[in-house]
Amino acid sequence: MTTTEPSKTGPTFASLDPRDGSVIAEYPIAGPEEVALAVERARAASRWWATQGPRGRREWLLEYKRAIASRAQELASLISLETGKPDEDATLEVMLAVGHLEWAAKNANKVLRRRSVSAGLLMSNQSAYVEYQPFGVVGAIGPWNYPVFTPMGTLSYAMAAGNAVVFKPSELTPGVGVWLAEVWDSLGASHSIIQTITGDGSTGAALCTSGVDKLAFTGSAATGRKVMAACAENLTPVVIEGGGKDAVLIDKDADLDAAADQTVFGAMGNAGQTCAGVERIYVHEDVHEAFVHKFAAKVRALTPGVADDASYGPMTLPTQVDIVRRHVKDALARGGRAVIGGEESVGERVVEPVVLVDVPEDSTAITEETFGPTVVINKVGDLEEAVEKANAVNYGLGSA
Repeated sequence: MTTTEPSKTGPTFASLDPRDGSVIAEYPIAGPEEVALAVERARAASRWWATQGPRGRREWLLEYKRAIASRAQELASLISLETGKPDEDATLEVMLAVGHLEWAAKNANKVLRRRSVSAGLLMSNQSAYVEYQPFGVVGAIGPWNYPVFTPMGTLSYAMAAGNAVVFKPSELTPGVGVWLAEVWDSLGASHSIIQTITGDGSTGAALCTSGVDKLAFTGSAATGRKVMAACAENLTPVVIEGGGKDAVLIDKDADLDAAADQTVFGAMGNAGQTCAGVERIYVHEDVHEAFVHKFAAKVRALTPGVADDASYGPMTLPTQVDIVRRHVKDALARGGRAVIGGEESVGERVVEPVVLVDVPEDSTAITEETFGPTVVINKVGDLEEAVEKANAVNYGLGSA
């Protein structure tokens, strides 16, 4: 089996609809024994997968891509149900994830092919080559904000390189992880290259120490530190993507209409629950007022909520609401000004847009990841000041 089956006696957890808190389904919490069995199955599958060679793996992965694409609406509906994001956004996520698979399948052999290199002066009478061998079994702990697109970046490239994968989806979006494994199994391959395990943090911790050959994690920096520490026990190499506080820099000669378009999407899309989303905007003082006016006009046109046609949906992680509220409150208490919204914008499930200006650079709204539909637009004297302020935080994921 590729997924942990519901236990009649073991612990389980509920997947909840963020729109109303109703139970979607119950899933088992995989313990160390179940995780070890999944890794063992993946180990056996990886040996079969290696025999397929680059050409065979390409064909299997392209078939997997076609299977997902043919059932895209089914997957999008599941994403929407578990995350609360509008169906249109969920469909876009599926298409982007399919792009991961296609690129990995078609380019793996070119990227990983054996190539000759210089042997250097000391061994000039010898030939030297570089070739890549798969790790074997790669563990993947996925996030809840983009539960298909983000982990597919690990799954696609790990599989294309010849590895099997043990995938632990977020406890907020377990159904998506189960679905991905079941679709692979529907292809009729003799081995399950994707082993999905469901559970909570204890399941992820067990995966870290299970003997996987490499582990990829996407989530908070705090959890990332725990993952790194757990993997260090076996010297398991890790890939960590731990969040950001991304800034956009707008100079005085920028196209303000285009800038407003892109930054509203970057700040408010997916209810601001994007690791590379826009949380800070630094604008040259000569055009700051004009930009804020254009930005605010576009934000006012947004219609967040739980309806199918909402601009964005509810907060997927309920506890994140408190963080958003705390950041907005701190910004206003320290002299910041709300152009749109304020503390009253932070509801129980849905957070209305909040646009802040003149926020002190040591406010938590500047220094910590908010992960909600809020943004700070501060003015700068020149681009050098903008760069300096953009780099003055402990995050380094992205900027524009």
